[in-house]
Amino acid sequence: MNDLSKSTALRFVILLGVVSLFADMTYEAARSINGPYLATFGASAAVVGFVAGFGELLGYALRIASGFLADRTGKYWTITIVGYACNLLAVPLLALAGHWWIASSLMIMERVGKAIRVPSRDAMLSHAGHKMGMGWAFGLHEALDQLGAMVGPLIVAGVLYFKGSYQESFAILLIPALLALFVLASARWFYPHPQDLEVERDTIETKGINATFWIYLAGASLIAAGYADFSLIAYHFQKTALLSPIWIPIFYSIAMGVNAITAPVFGHFYDKKGFFILIIVSIGSCFFAPLVFFGHFRLALIGVILWSVGVGAHESLMRAIVANMVSKNKRGSAYGLFNTGFGIFWFLGSFLMGVLYDISLTSLVIFSMGIQLLAIPLLWHAMKKIQ
Repeated sequence: MNDLSKSTALRFVILLGVVSLFADMTYEAARSINGPYLATFGASAAVVGFVAGFGELLGYALRIASGFLADRTGKYWTITIVGYACNLLAVPLLALAGHWWIASSLMIMERVGKAIRVPSRDAMLSHAGHKMGMGWAFGLHEALDQLGAMVGPLIVAGVLYFKGSYQESFAILLIPALLALFVLASARWFYPHPQDLEVERDTIETKGINATFWIYLAGASLIAAGYADFSLIAYHFQKTALLSPIWIPIFYSIAMGVNAITAPVFGHFYDKKGFFILIIVSIGSCFFAPLVFFGHFRLALIGVILWSVGVGAHESLMRAIVANMVSKNKRGSAYGLFNTGFGIFWFLGSFLMGVLYDISLTSLVIFSMGIQLLAIPLLWHAMKKIQ
């Protein structure tokens, strides 16, 4: 019976992973060219940084309401489906944008859709993780997610290679968007009650959201503040002519491919070794900034790979740790709170780095690395508290 339950949990994770594969194929392809697309309308680096950061702010801040609503109503599937529809359909509409503010609004709308769906989806995934191991469940999901994120930018690169426009690139992304929604509807049909995967008595029921959670959130938020959005990185590549327009989405695709490989590996080691793996990854990945903003072609590629390793840790390990800190009936709210704090600091950091870019690249790099390293003592303290 236990093996059957694990098999069922695995199938559920894979099915939601395929949804994420097509979804990321859609919106990560768009994000690989959002910065240069805004630049075609005459937007400055500060505008690009603001749009990326404000989109992330809403994309995270609204999760507190979404997560609370999911826990309060139990409508995890309904909220997830509504969020995915908003998240995905905004992307092909970018093909119709004629001004930077219209494009910016759609980019922000895409992030809002993600805000709506993520806490509910992650709460459902955590039920499967209870059977499989949290690190493995979220790592496997992230691997499928990033496989789509790798393929999507290659689609855009192909369109640009054959002399297509940014508008045509956005339009073709309607296809994976519709495929994601179809698979999502199928997942809802086959698994209407994913909470049934977690039938054992919850041993952390009485803990709820405790002080350790807030310490952990503070550390994660400092890392978010120092993590440059790829839109700013792509803007730098185009402005300095370090990469051609075709190579920018290819770099992003490589980053997502590395992410797809490392996420399940990190998840496996988290299940075996615990929290410490996140601290190691956080220290290593902070060195992306000098390589990306000071390096030539090869060093910039290494920097983007380090950047992707950090993103993979954010999207898999951080989610798994939250699930192991909080009781199952509070996870929607916990993910909402965690992502709100993460997003506020991502916004503030992204906007500040956009401003610093126009002033001094050295200041940008010092800020990025310094604030991420400040997070390490907080993460270490949280680790000691839950051991």
